[in-house]
Amino acid sequence: MTGASGIHQQDTLTTTDTIPKLFLKACRKWGNNKVAMQKKEFGIWNEYTWARVYEEVRNLSGGLISLGFSKGNKLAIIGDNCPEWFCTEYAALALGGVVVGLYADASRNELEYIVESCDAQFVFVSDQEQVDKFLDIKDKLPKLERVIYWDPQGLWKYDNPILLSWSDVIEMGRKYSAEHPGFFEKSVEDTRAEDIALLLYTSGTSALPKGAMITHRTLTKASQDWFTVEKSDPSDQYVSYMAPAWIAEQTYGIVGLVVANYEVSFPEKPETTQADIREIAPNMLFFGSRLWENVASSIQARMSDSTWLKRIIYNLAVKIGYKAAYNRLENKPINIFLKAAFYLNDLMVLRPLRDKIGCLKAKHVYTGGALLSPDTIFFFHAINVQIRNNYGLTEVIPGTLQRMNDVDVDTVGSPLGNEIRITDDNEIVLRGYGTFQGYYKNPEETAKIKDEHGWLHTGDAGFFTDHGHLVYMDRVKELIEIKDGSKFSPAYIEGKMRFSQYIADAMVVGGKERDYVAALVQIDSENVGKWAEKNKINYTTFTDLSQKDEVQQLIKKEVERVNKALPDSSKIMRFCNFYKQLDPDESELTRTRKLRRTYIEQKYKTLIDAIYSDKNCCVLEADVVYQNGRKSKITTEVKIIDL
Repeated sequence: MTGASGIHQQDTLTTTDTIPKLFLKACRKWGNNKVAMQKKEFGIWNEYTWARVYEEVRNLSGGLISLGFSKGNKLAIIGDNCPEWFCTEYAALALGGVVVGLYADASRNELEYIVESCDAQFVFVSDQEQVDKFLDIKDKLPKLERVIYWDPQGLWKYDNPILLSWSDVIEMGRKYSAEHPGFFEKSVEDTRAEDIALLLYTSGTSALPKGAMITHRTLTKASQDWFTVEKSDPSDQYVSYMAPAWIAEQTYGIVGLVVANYEVSFPEKPETTQADIREIAPNMLFFGSRLWENVASSIQARMSDSTWLKRIIYNLAVKIGYKAAYNRLENKPINIFLKAAFYLNDLMVLRPLRDKIGCLKAKHVYTGGALLSPDTIFFFHAINVQIRNNYGLTEVIPGTLQRMNDVDVDTVGSPLGNEIRITDDNEIVLRGYGTFQGYYKNPEETAKIKDEHGWLHTGDAGFFTDHGHLVYMDRVKELIEIKDGSKFSPAYIEGKMRFSQYIADAMVVGGKERDYVAALVQIDSENVGKWAEKNKINYTTFTDLSQKDEVQQLIKKEVERVNKALPDSSKIMRFCNFYKQLDPDESELTRTRKLRRTYIEQKYKTLIDAIYSDKNCCVLEADVVYQNGRKSKITTEVKIIDL
C-alpha cells in the first residue's frame, strides 16, 4: 500500500458506503503518487496530490471541531468551483455534518431564505463579495455562528467577530490533530450510509425552493453505478465547471473523484474556462444544456464571419459528418468512401475545430439540466463530439443514461439503477435507491411527490420507445393545450429555437383559450450584434437592437426554420423579441438558467395579451434598477411579427 505522510496506514474501514470512507480509501491508495486535483492560478496549474488533499481535509475537520461543529450540523458553501469547496465538503461530511450548496450568483434574499431554511450554523465563502452578502443579512440569521472565507483579498481590514479565515481554521485544525491523533479516521469510520449528506435546494421554477435530503448511500451507489457502466478509470481527466450546488456536479465531481479517482481540474476563473478546457483537453466533460447551445452558436457565428472559402470547406466537412453520424447512430455500416471522406475531413477540419472548443480528447461527454434539443446533439455528433443525454432530478439520481454506441438523440437514454414506469397520464415515476429521503422540514411537500409505495412522481411527461429508451417530453403541467384540443411541448420547440446562433433563449406560449402557438424570443446580443455590424446596421442598446426591423426579419427566418420541423398545430404563428435579457436576479430564470415560466407569463402578461389580440406592437412600462439601488421606469415599444 502506498503511504503518505500523516495518513494512518492501518486500514480499519469495514465498508466504503459513505463519501468520507471512499475519500480515505483513495488517500491511502494514492498518497503522493497521484494528483487528485489541479487549479490554475496566475496562469500556472497548482497540483494537489491525494496526500495534500488528505492533510487539508483532516485539518479542516479538526478546525471545525474546535469551533463546535458536530454530527448533524449544517454547513453551507458558496463560491466558484475550486479545491477549497471540495475539501470543505469532505471535511464536513467526515464529521457527520450535512452540506448545503449555494449558487455563487445567488442574491442576498435567496441566501437568506436558504440559510435560514436549512438551519446552517457555518458558512464557507470564497471571497469579499460573498462575505459582504452575509454581513448584510447576518442579523436575520440568528443560527449562523461563523462565516469562513478562503480568499482574503480585500478583507484584511474587516473586523467582525463572525468572520474567520480559511488559514485560521487550518491552523486550529493542525493543533487539534496533534492533540487528538487518529480522530479523523475514527470520525470517518463512524459515518453511516443512511446519514443525510446533502441538502440541495430545488431550482424553484414554480414555487419556493425546497431542500432535498440526500443520503451517502444514494450518492455513492449512484456514482458507482454510473462509472461502472461508463468504465471510467484513474487516468481520466474531468473539468469541474458546473456549480457544486447542482446535483450533477455533486455526483460527477465531488463524489466521482472519490469513486473513480480520476483527476479533477478547475479553471482559473469563469472568463477563462474555454481557454483552460482547451489547454487541459479532458476526456470527461459534463456541461449544462445551455452551455452546449452556446458552444454550438459560437461555432456557427465564427463560421458565418469567416471567408467564403473557409465556409465552403466547413459546410462540406459538417455535411459529411452528418452522414457519418447518422449511420453510426442508426447502427448502419459506413461504406469505405464515406469512411475515407470523413477521416480526411476530420483530420483537416473537424479535429482543429474540436481542439478550439476543448473537446479534442473528449470520450465521455454529457449534457444535463434543461432539455438539449436533438438538433444540437446531432450537430455535435456530426463534428465527432459524441454528446450523450441523461435524465435526473435533484430528488433522484441517476434516472437514465445514453450508453456508448446506443444513442438515440430524441431520447434521454435507458434506466440506470432505478425502476422507471409511465403512468396512465404519461407521468414519469421512479423508485429505487436513488430517490431522496424527503424535503427538509416539509413533510407535506414530500408526501405530494413520493407516495407510500416509494414511487417518486416527477411531474415530467414522457414515454418509452420500443428499444427501451425514455423520451422526455416536458413538465406534465407545462404541456400546453390550445383551442382545437391539440397539445404541444414548449420545451421541445424552445430547444429547437435555441439551436439558432441568433437566439439565446425563447419562451413558447399557448392555452386552451388561444387559437395558436406564439413565442417570446431573447436574441443573442453578441452574435446578432456582430451580424448588425457586418450589415452596417447602427444600434445603441440591447433594446434598440432587438427591435430593429432587420433583426426582426432575421429572427423571423430562424423561427420559420423551426416551424418546418413542427406539426401544423404546433407551428409558431406570431412572435416578438424581448426588449431585455432574461435575468435570474429578476426571478425570470433559475440559477441553472431554466425559465420560470409562470412568473414570466405573469410579468409579461400585457405583451402576451397583445400578441393574441392581433396588435402589431405593445407599449410596455418597465422598471430599471441601477447598481447603486436607484430605480426608474422606461417605456418601450415592442414589435409583434406575423409568420
